[in-house]
Amino acid sequence: MAGLDVHLVTPEREVWSGEASFVVVRAVDGDLGILPGHAPLLAALAVGRVVLEGDGGRQRVAVDGGFVHVAAPEDGQTRVDILAEHAVLGEELGDEDLAGFEQRAEELRDEGLFDQAREEEAKATTRRRLSEG
Repeated sequence: MAGLDVHLVTPEREVWSGEASFVVVRAVDGDLGILPGHAPLLAALAVGRVVLEGDGGRQRVAVDGGFVHVAAPEDGQTRVDILAEHAVLGEELGDEDLAGFEQRAEELRDEGLFDQAREEEAKATTRRRLSEG
């Protein structure tokens, strides 16, 4: 059976594109594992991690919400489109300022915007966990 044809994009750029044998995404209802031949699917993504596994090893990505769409085109290869609001590859995490997310969360809490503060904390936590391996 053919692998997964994966495209992870944001409004700014194509973050990752290639073939994978297994994909894990964090949807709003929990983690989803996607293998070749997966049933068609459309799900909203939560702030969390995406894991792309293939012959080239494992790629980890932090995403800040979006959607995942799984389709099986005529050629038999399952296509996975991950449309993220923002995404950072594991190897790019050094460029992200974790303290900035934590500071923004504190500012939002001080303003009484607790839902937004929790989202900023989730972004910081996701990036910290990915950078730790």
